[in-house]
Formats: sequence, C-alpha cells, structure tokens
Amino acid sequence: MTEQLPYEVVGHLTDGVELRRYPEHAVAEVTIRGSLTGAGNLAFAPLFAYISGDNRSRSKVAMTAPVVQERARRGGGERVAMTAPVVQEEEEQQEAADQAADEGAAEAQERSFTVAFVLPSGLTAATAPEPADERVSLRAVPPALAAAIRYSGRWSGSAFEEHRDRLLEAVGRAGLEPVGVPRWLRYDPPFKPWFLRRNEVVVDVREP
Repeated sequence: MTEQLPYEVVGHLTDGVELRRYPEHAVAEVTIRGSLTGAGNLAFAPLFAYISGDNRSRSKVAMTAPVVQERARRGGGERVAMTAPVVQEEEEQQEAADQAADEGAAEAQERSFTVAFVLPSGLTAATAPEPADERVSLRAVPPALAAAIRYSGRWSGSAFEEHRDRLLEAVGRAGLEPVGVPRWLRYDPPFKPWFLRRNEVVVDVREP
C-alpha cells in the first residue's frame, strides 16, 4: 500500500473543512512554468526519474501520496502570513495581469508552480539521495497547522478554484489566519477513474 503523508485531525470547520496537524516531512520538488494542470504533468518526469534512481547514489525511493502543487514561492523566501481577502486580491491581480481569452481560461494561463513528491517518512532532506537533475531540489517542510477540504473528481482548474474559495471562506468564518498560498493535493494516479480520485486543497493557518 502506498505510504501517505500522515496528519492528525484536530477540529472541524464549516463546509466539511478539517483542521489538521501535519508533522515535519521532506519533499523532492520542481518549480516549473505552465498551466495549473499542465505544470503537474511537466514536473512528473524529473520527479519520477529522481525516485526511480536518477540521483547521485542511484537509489530508488518509494512513491508516496499525495503529490503537492502550489504557486511558486516568490524569491524562494519564507512564507508570510496572508488573510483570506489578501489571497483573493492577489489572485484577482494575477488574473488581470495574465488575462486570457475569457473568464474561464484561468486553467490555461501559464504561471510558475512548485510540484512536490512527499518523501517516505524514513527520509529527511539531509538523508535523501542527492538529485542528479538540477531541476529537482530537496526541502524540509516544518510542522504546520492547516485547514483542508477534500473532494473527488477530475483534475481541473475550475474544481481547484471552487474548493480553494470554499476553503478560504470557511477559514475566514472561523476567525483563522491563512499563512502562504493554498496548495493542491492529489492522491491517486491518472489511470484511476475520475469519480474515485481523492483531491484536496490545503492551506496553512496561524496558530490561534
């Protein structure tokens, strides 16, 4: 059975949103430019090659779930706190800057995304095999309190945006403060029927 990133459910918000505690873990990640759905496809090849032995020690690394995708962190610096309205304003400004043919074309717009494979729990960023491909980097993700909304269905930009907005609305109603940008978690392989897929949108929140 595929190892999954563990978490503890510590509360429930409205609209089925869970409040979770995630432990420290390590990821292998690639930052790539593409559409919301296309970036994941483009990043899969170097990440899968890395866990398949394309690394300095020629070691294979077990595949885990989920695959995590988020808007690339600007400048690679530390995440800063954002309230829900600020997150929405940033999205609206980006939409205007990257305006496509119509309102529903957000999925096709090219942006920078970071796509990550979660590494098995026995590995850290320090002990994982060193990537041979310079596009792949290792990163330690600190423990976090996060809000999450789960849904099934196709991997579409419209579904992500719908559940992102519902997540941020529930977080705001609970009086919690989002930290950073929402991320998209996909647990299943592409050959799994779309109606059985597990997808989530997750955002870190500041400790109350």
